[in-house]
Amino acid sequence: MSEELQTVQMLVRRLKEGGQRDAVRALDRDDLHRWDYQAVAELAQQLSAGLVEAGVDRGERVALFAPNSAEWVVACLAILDAGAVVTPLDTQMPRAELTHALADSGARRIFTGGEAARRLEGLELGHSLEMIRLDEPAGSGRSWRDWLREDGPAAPEITPADPATLFYTSGTTGMPKGVPLTHGNITANLNALLGQELAQRDDRIFVPLPYHHVYPFTLGLITPLALGASIVLPYSVLGPQIVRALREGDATIILGVPRLYEALDGAIRGRVAERGARAERLFEGMLRLSRTARHRLGWPLGRRLFRSLHQRMAPSVRMVVAGGAPLNPEIGERLRDLGWEVATGYGLTETSPILTYNPPDRLRLKAAGLPLPGVELRIDPVEEGARTGEVLARGQNVFQGYWHLPEKSAEVFTPDGFYRTGDLGWFDEEGYLHLEGRASEMIVLAGGENVDPERVEGALSAAEAVRDAGVLEHEGRLAAVLFPDPQAVRDLDDEQVRQRLNQALHEAAGVLPSHHQISTYRVSSDPLPRTRLGKLRRHKLRELFEMLGEGAKAAETGPMPEERMAVEDQQLLQIPTARRVWEGLVRRYPRVRLTPDSNLRLDLGLDSLGWVDLTLELRGSVGVALEEEALGRIETVRDLLREAAEAAEISPDESRGPGLVEQLRDPEAMLSDQQLRWMLPRTRFERLLGAIFYGIDQVLFRAYAPVRVEGLENLPERDPVLLVPNHLSAVDPPALGSIMRYARIVRMRWGGWTGLLFSNRLVRLVSRACLVLPIDPHTGPRGSLALGAKALRDGYGLVWFPEGRRSADGSLQAFQPGVGLLLQAQSVPAIPVWIEGTDRVMPIGTRLLRPGRITIRLGEPVSAETLDAEGEGETPELRIAAALEQRVRRLGQAEPGQAE
Repeated sequence: MSEELQTVQMLVRRLKEGGQRDAVRALDRDDLHRWDYQAVAELAQQLSAGLVEAGVDRGERVALFAPNSAEWVVACLAILDAGAVVTPLDTQMPRAELTHALADSGARRIFTGGEAARRLEGLELGHSLEMIRLDEPAGSGRSWRDWLREDGPAAPEITPADPATLFYTSGTTGMPKGVPLTHGNITANLNALLGQELAQRDDRIFVPLPYHHVYPFTLGLITPLALGASIVLPYSVLGPQIVRALREGDATIILGVPRLYEALDGAIRGRVAERGARAERLFEGMLRLSRTARHRLGWPLGRRLFRSLHQRMAPSVRMVVAGGAPLNPEIGERLRDLGWEVATGYGLTETSPILTYNPPDRLRLKAAGLPLPGVELRIDPVEEGARTGEVLARGQNVFQGYWHLPEKSAEVFTPDGFYRTGDLGWFDEEGYLHLEGRASEMIVLAGGENVDPERVEGALSAAEAVRDAGVLEHEGRLAAVLFPDPQAVRDLDDEQVRQRLNQALHEAAGVLPSHHQISTYRVSSDPLPRTRLGKLRRHKLRELFEMLGEGAKAAETGPMPEERMAVEDQQLLQIPTARRVWEGLVRRYPRVRLTPDSNLRLDLGLDSLGWVDLTLELRGSVGVALEEEALGRIETVRDLLREAAEAAEISPDESRGPGLVEQLRDPEAMLSDQQLRWMLPRTRFERLLGAIFYGIDQVLFRAYAPVRVEGLENLPERDPVLLVPNHLSAVDPPALGSIMRYARIVRMRWGGWTGLLFSNRLVRLVSRACLVLPIDPHTGPRGSLALGAKALRDGYGLVWFPEGRRSADGSLQAFQPGVGLLLQAQSVPAIPVWIEGTDRVMPIGTRLLRPGRITIRLGEPVSAETLDAEGEGETPELRIAAALEQRVRRLGQAEPGQAE
C-alpha cells in the first residue's frame, strides 16, 4: 500500500495485501472477535457485488445507521467499492433531524441494526427505505450476508471527483447540513496524514468514537486500513469496557475527543484522592518530576514512574490523539507527565477533516498546530492591521459545497476559492495556528465588546455546583443558562441553589475580564443541548433560555425525553440491556419524574429491600441479572443503567421464577449457611447471658428512665407478630423490651444493624444472647429480609424499624417498603408502636444514659390486607408501608390514654 491512493475504492481493492493480519478487533459483551484483512476484503467485495446486482447506482446515497462494528466497516467499504455514497447517520440523532437527513439525502437503502433499527420504525418519508440488518444471521432475508455475491457484476471504476461520503453536520445552528466529500477530498487528507508517519503498520488504533463523524471516519477507519494497522472497537464506551478493550485489543493508540481525556484525568485523580492526602502529594510530586525531566533533560520518565497505572489500564498504549474540539493544555500536559505521547489536530467536516496537526515531537498544546501538507491557510483580519481574523482554507481536501444548499455554499467561499471556516485565529512566528473561538458564535455586546462564549462557559463549568453552562446575548447583555450538578444541589431548596450558583458566578468573575461577566442567568433542570462531540447547540440554547424565562414551569412528571438527555446518557441507552432497564423503570414509575440523575432512594423511594424487589423484576421482565453486591455502587438511575450494561443477560427460561414475596414464603432457601446457623437455638450460656441482660433492662428502665406504656394488651403473649416502631435512639430496643414479660421476650427477635451490633466478637455474643438478627440493609438486604421472614415463619415475634435509620430531629421518617414485603410474605398481624423520650435519654452521638421519662404506645394489631386497602402507592408493599406510617403517626399525635 505504498503508492498514493487516488480513491477509497483503490484502498478497498488493496486490502487483501494485508493477508492474515488483523484488520478489526471488535469486542462484544464476552469475547474479542478478530477480522483479518483478507476476510474483510472478500466480504466487502462480495457485498459490493450484491449491491451492484440489486441496482445500486454510481453516486447513489446508501445510509449507515448503526453503532460501530466490524459489520459496519464491511458495509461502508462495500458501498464505496460499489461506487455509491456512504451516508453515515448518528444513531442518537433527534427524530426530526433523522427524518430530514434521510429525506434530504434521498437514501433508499439503509444498513442498520439493534436499537437504531427500532428508531426507523414509523418515520414519515417521501420515499421507501429498504433496511439491511447488520445484526441478523444469514438466511433471515434481511441480513447483510444475504446480499453477498461471489460472482456478481463488476462495480464501476471511480475517479477522485466522484462523491464518496455524505456527512450530516451536528446541527449546532439548526437542521443538519449535508456535506458531500469526494474520493479525492478524503484521499488528499489521507495521503498527507500517512506522510507524517504518526502511526505504523503494527499499531492497534482504539476507536471509541462513532464513525458517523468525519474525524473518526478518516483517522480511525480509512487511515488505519491504508496503513495495514488494526482497528480496536469497544463493546461500549463505559469506563470498564473501554479499559477492557484497551487491554484485550492490545491498543497502542487512542483516538478520542477531549471529553474522553478529561474523564480519564478525573478518574485517575479521583482514585488517588481516595487514598488520602499523602498519596495525593506523592502523586503530584511524581508528576512534577516527570515534567521536569522531560522539559529540561528530554528524559521520558513518565512511563517508568507510572508503570503500575499503565499495566493496570492500558499496557501497550503509547500515544493519545485528541480531536473534535480543543484539548485543555493542562490535561494534555498531565497526560504527557503520565508517560503518553500526545497528538492533536484541528479541522472540520468540510475539510475531510484535518487542516492542522500537532505532532508529539513538535507539540504546542496551546496551539491548533501546523498546516497539514497540501493545506493552504490564511487569515482574513477582523480589522485592518489585526493579526486575528477568520481562518480561511484551500486544498484538495476541501469540499465543493453543501448538499442541496447552493446559496449557503456560495456564502462560505471567497472569490479565490478559500473556504471560510468560521473560526477566528492567528499564526505565531513558528507557523503554528492559534484559535480564538468561532466567528459565528462570538457575542458582540451593546457596548461593542467582543466575548468568546466558550471561554466564559469553561470558567462557569469549573465551579463545583455547575455541571454545564451555556452563554448567550440577551437584551445587549451577557446571559447564561446553568445546569446545576444534581448531586451537589440535591438537598438544597431553590434559594440555596441560587446562592450556590451566585457563588459560581463570583468565582468565574475572578478569572474573566470585566466585560465577560454574566448579567443574568436562568436555571435548567435538564442537561444543555449538545452534539455527540460535546459542542453546544446554540440555537437550541436560545430556545431553552426563552422557555425558562416564560415563568416557572410546572413540575414535570414521567420520563425525561431521550433527546434532552446528556450525550453520554443517550449513548448508554444504545446498549440493549441498559435500554431495557430504562424502559422497565418507565413502566414501574409512570408518574414520577424519571431522569438519569434520579436518586433511587430519595427520588424513587427505593430502600435497600425494595432494591431486591426491583432486581427480581428486572430479571423477570427485562432479562438482566443484577447482583445484590451492585447496590453499594448504585445511587442514581445512571448508575443502575451502567451496571445493567455490564451485567449478564439471561434467557427467558432463566428469568422466569418466583417474585420476592413468593421467595420470602420459603426464606430458608434464601439464607446462607452462616445465616442459618444464626437462627439455631441459643446455647445454655447464651440463654443465661440473655436472662442477665433482661434483668438489667428491667431495673434500668424502672429506676433510671421509667417507661410509661399504653396499649400493652394489644401485644399477644406468644403468637408471632410484627412490631413496627418509630426510631429515635439506640435505646429504643431495650426500652421496648423492658415492657415485655420474660415469656414474651424469649419469643421475640430484633432487627439490628450489623455496623453497630455485630462489629466485634464480644458484641456479636451479646447480640446473639439478646436474640438480635444481623440486618445489613446496604450490602445484604435480601438475606436480611429473609432472616426476618424466617423468624416470623418459625413463630417468633419480630421488631422491625421501618424507617431504616434513627430520626435526627424526632420527626417520623418515611417507612421503607421492606416491611410491606415481610407482611405480604408471612401472614402475621402488625402492631404499630410509638416511642417518645428515648432521644432525650440517649441522644444521637452520645453513649451514656441520662435520666428521663419514656412513653411507649402500642396500637391495635392489623393485617396486611387491611393496610393494603388503606395505603397509597404504586405497589402493595408501598401501600402497606404508607398505611403503617400513618398509624404510627396517629399514635404519636394521640392524647395520653387514647392509643388505638
